[in-house]
Amino acid sequence: MIKTIFHKIGKLFFSSIFLCFFATIAFAEDEKQKETELNFFTGMFDFSDDSKRSALFGLEHQNENLYRNSFLGKLSPVTGGLITADNAVYLYTGVQAEYHLGGIDIIPSFSPGFYSEGDGKDLGYPLEFKTEVQLNFNISENSHLGMSYNHISNASLGEKNPGANSYMLNFLKKF
Repeated sequence: MIKTIFHKIGKLFFSSIFLCFFATIAFAEDEKQKETELNFFTGMFDFSDDSKRSALFGLEHQNENLYRNSFLGKLSPVTGGLITADNAVYLYTGVQAEYHLGGIDIIPSFSPGFYSEGDGKDLGYPLEFKTEVQLNFNISENSHLGMSYNHISNASLGEKNPGANSYMLNFLKKF
């Protein structure tokens, strides 16, 4: 029953991504800079653990007005969450840096957050830290398509610290 519901959510998620993608191409705008960026992503949670790997879906928000230029690059806050097919949930907020290389963006980030294992992997502690690197290709002024890799760990705060490695396909849209 839960897997069927998750499968339907997955279809809805992918349909939303494709609708946003085609709407972007069909209705490309030359308006002022968009302020809000949403990152829709899906992939494999903990692909390196055969017994606990699981599909994941997530959403991340970034406000373009809250960036700061620093010696580390363009820094801005990010907030998001993901859910796995095993009902594990990770909600986080943190900071990301942006480096633009022509039509490609490299975006490393660090985000502490709250993890609930559901029926998924026990990561050892509710407070977990996500480090991620994302590679995006600009498909239009307001849309990007990319891949990302992250590692979630509790930094040995708990009695155990197995960590989780995940990869995702990302679709970013500025509104």
